[in-house]
Amino acid sequence: MSRPEPIGPVDATAVPRYAGPTTFARLPRTDQVDRVDVAVVGMPFDSGVSYRPGARFGPAHVRASSKLLRPYHPALDVMPFGAQQVADAGDLAINPFDLEDAIRTVESGADALRGAGAKLLSIGGDHTIALPLLRSVHRAHGPIAVLHFDAHLDTWDTYFGAPYTHGTPFRRAGEEGLLDPERCLHVGIRGPLYSDKDLTEDGVLGFQVIGSDDYQTDGVATVVERMRARLGDAPVYVSVDIDVLDPAHAPGTGTPEAGGLTSRELLHSLRGLAGANIVGADIVEVAPAYDHAEITGIAAAHVAYELLSVLVVSR
Repeated sequence: MSRPEPIGPVDATAVPRYAGPTTFARLPRTDQVDRVDVAVVGMPFDSGVSYRPGARFGPAHVRASSKLLRPYHPALDVMPFGAQQVADAGDLAINPFDLEDAIRTVESGADALRGAGAKLLSIGGDHTIALPLLRSVHRAHGPIAVLHFDAHLDTWDTYFGAPYTHGTPFRRAGEEGLLDPERCLHVGIRGPLYSDKDLTEDGVLGFQVIGSDDYQTDGVATVVERMRARLGDAPVYVSVDIDVLDPAHAPGTGTPEAGGLTSRELLHSLRGLAGANIVGADIVEVAPAYDHAEITGIAAAHVAYELLSVLVVSR
């Protein structure tokens, strides 16, 4: 039996973009389609932040900022909503008062969606959610190559004695054996650290670093070459903290750092993943209270669009 044609976004020539459903890119909900190849799921949670709160409102903001996305990606020559069934799975009901219960909810919710055959594109929420998402993906694929776009390492041990925060997910993931230490990579790292031990301990976990300055000195094409060489053919989980962008391109985030990537550099880097074995992705740390004119939300929506487009040509 042939598979049904994917149901795409609401036709913008029939329903104005400022109207219609409030789903990501005005796509159908998961309960409106017969199958789901990629589920866009919101993670409204920010109890793990160490500075500005507000990322719990990120999923709704990114959805509202995605209304201008169109069905054809000319650079990759793909129809991300036509070659695969993408649907909006809504938001998980995550406990805002009990962090460890929240982590369990994200993990079980991811398992349920993935168990139905979908890859996940998660919209956060703070970066704490990466740990339970990696636990879920690891069960299916074994050790994961994490491609982490961020201003910060997020491999610190604790904050105020707390082991689960938005600055610790990849430390815990490494300790739990979820990561492939030969394939993990940070991209866009910059700014001051607590000490030189931060980099030493990060290296022990298996991460290599492409700094924000490398985009200036080496250029995007060289960065993409280094990125692809590091990842190889391993199963790749892409985690994008929107603060990898310079605050000029993403003011609406919890821990902004000067000297970041432009949105063009980030989108081009993600486009360079065409053909990689991507098994899941997240976009985190969008905090709309600090955004204006939807600058951050639009950037995040386009990051999601690039990831969905790359998934069409994923292995």
